[in-house]
Amino acid sequence: MTPAAEHLPAFYAAAPRIRVHDPLAAFLGAAAGGVLDYGYDDAVRLAGHSCPTVAGAWLAARAALAALYPHALPERGGVDVALRDEADAGVTGVVARVVSLVTGAAGDDGFKGIAGRFVRRATLRFGAPVDGEMRFTRCDDTRTVDVSARLDRVPGDPRLRAAMAGALAGDAEALAALGALWQDRVRRLLLEHADDPEVIVVHPVR
Repeated sequence: MTPAAEHLPAFYAAAPRIRVHDPLAAFLGAAAGGVLDYGYDDAVRLAGHSCPTVAGAWLAARAALAALYPHALPERGGVDVALRDEADAGVTGVVARVVSLVTGAAGDDGFKGIAGRFVRRATLRFGAPVDGEMRFTRCDDTRTVDVSARLDRVPGDPRLRAAMAGALAGDAEALAALGALWQDRVRRLLLEHADDPEVIVVHPVR
């Protein structure tokens, strides 16, 4: 049996990308020069779905890295991330996984390093006393920013509630409508509000 092909919404390819430099990837020959280029579709594959939370985490990470590294590629593995909420609260776990993808930050189960270099473990924390939803800190110079994704500023279509109810009841038309309406909100976030300071809020921490 031939496996089904992957078919993702076309707007994923138009979403902002995140390019980083990963010294570990360079050291082990995984990527020339250690340059890794991530797209929103990578976050979708990681999470197994696309939703405003995944899109918001993607944009928040992008904004934080741009603020911390204004004149150079962000260093994957060179950023400590602290989340305000506990890991099991709401969608915090989903957010953390997306952020970890592009920053390399990891909890106690992260990479232990090679001869004291490239350590990734214990650089991702939860339940931290931060002002935003997340705090990103450069490990080399301690520059820090707080970031929040205000997803309520890009509301969903009023028809979503009925479509969700119908989809859960097994209605095929409602399921199709749900997918279209759900992804349209994601599209608006990624393509129309990626650089909107009212949606993705970044505050330098002194």
